[in-house]
Amino acid sequence: MSNEPKLHPGRAGQDADRDRLFENAETATNDFRFDQKTAAVFDDMINRSVPFYDEMQRMTGEIAADFAVPGSNLFDLGCATGTSLVKLDPLIDSGVRFVGIDNSEEMLGKARQKLSACPSGRPFDLLVADLHQTQVVENASVVVMNLTLQFIRPLYRERVIRNVFDGLNDQGCLILIEKLTLGDSLFNRLFIRYYYDMKKRQGYSESEIANKREALENVLIPYRPEENRELLANAGFRHIEEFFRWYNFCGMIAVK
Repeated sequence: MSNEPKLHPGRAGQDADRDRLFENAETATNDFRFDQKTAAVFDDMINRSVPFYDEMQRMTGEIAADFAVPGSNLFDLGCATGTSLVKLDPLIDSGVRFVGIDNSEEMLGKARQKLSACPSGRPFDLLVADLHQTQVVENASVVVMNLTLQFIRPLYRERVIRNVFDGLNDQGCLILIEKLTLGDSLFNRLFIRYYYDMKKRQGYSESEIANKREALENVLIPYRPEENRELLANAGFRHIEEFFRWYNFCGMIAVK
């Protein structure tokens, strides 16, 4: 038996919410979708598929608390089931308006359930919107994009980041967490292998990993670290820094 610690606690007791979407090879014949089936198991999926996800969330809250300004907005673009908003709620002044954006009504349904239980009583605005088509950010002191930009078609990414920049107030920040690819093929292969090894430690089988990889092939398109930095710089951000790195996952903060 391996003595390696798991990056996330097991959730074996929550079988109903456990991610088993890719146990069947037939699921890999269609592109990955954020539909009802995905929404039902998304929290387990993200915790078992993203290394140090809880720490990424903790760091996001720590940074956001320093930049959030009463009277402004905090946007979570690609808010999914609302995990980030729930974790940010007790850390951010009640005078900051929270806005969650997602293009999946099924994911937002889960988010509404979770946010309704927040003890603060803060109002949350949850909106269905396609970031490819809509400029939603305004009067923002904080914008969070956790594992979202990688799902935006590359043709639109420059426009999306520019819209974020335009909607941020001076000294506002964008918190961007992304999966990466690397220009160096040696390290790219190694880091992908380390990532799949992590997923196996979380209980995913080789066939599940392969099936999901195939389903995501044309949906999740990672950029190289320098490409993401260039996007941010070209949009006009003055301060850009990496705050988290685990092989092929990276967190960056950009300040207007």
